Amino acid sequence: MLIVKVKICGITSYEDAMAAVDMGADLLGFNFVPESPRYLEMEQAIDIISRLPAFVDIAGVFVNATASKIHDVVTRCLLDWVQLHGDESVEFCDTFLGVNVKTMKAFRVKGPADIARAEDYRTDAVLFDAFDPGRYGGTGRAFDWNIVGHSARRVFLAGGITPENAAEAVRVGVYGIDACSGIESSPGKKDYKKMQALFDNIREFRG
Repeated sequence: MLIVKVKICGITSYEDAMAAVDMGADLLGFNFVPESPRYLEMEQAIDIISRLPAFVDIAGVFVNATASKIHDVVTRCLLDWVQLHGDESVEFCDTFLGVNVKTMKAFRVKGPADIARAEDYRTDAVLFDAFDPGRYGGTGRAFDWNIVGHSARRVFLAGGITPENAAEAVRVGVYGIDACSGIESSPGKKDYKKMQALFDNIREFRG
């Protein structure tokens, strides 16, 4: 049986974080992009993360941040994952090889070429999100998931994932799904009924 991972992204409060954990989230995403409506100051993130159970992985989301900034957040927030959601090069991502944190490179997908481009990266995982010319994620848009195809990589699928289409996303055969705006009542505030419905609708794939 396929046991898909679930990442709940855009966490902005301890209550939402624990609700996601209690429902079965494997990873929680914290946004360190100042332009995002889900942005958290580092001290806010530390306050939430320090109270979470150790079995849930913590991911920090960055867009074109400097390596020193990312390393500082990794150290202070005890991140398990660094999600690079901007225009980071292969060389930039390679600087995290050997660092005690897993890396996930995000790609905004317009077509098959963007899927193929991911093969150049040596990150621990890749994430495929919908392309939006003005934003780097959290748009609620989806893309044609059929172009993802099979990959030996850890692939996270994002972009417009809702309770209604979560099972379809899982059936693509990916390592994990990443839900954000599709389970919110407003940017940064999770809708617990929607979030529970998402987990209920993929329960058969969760072991």
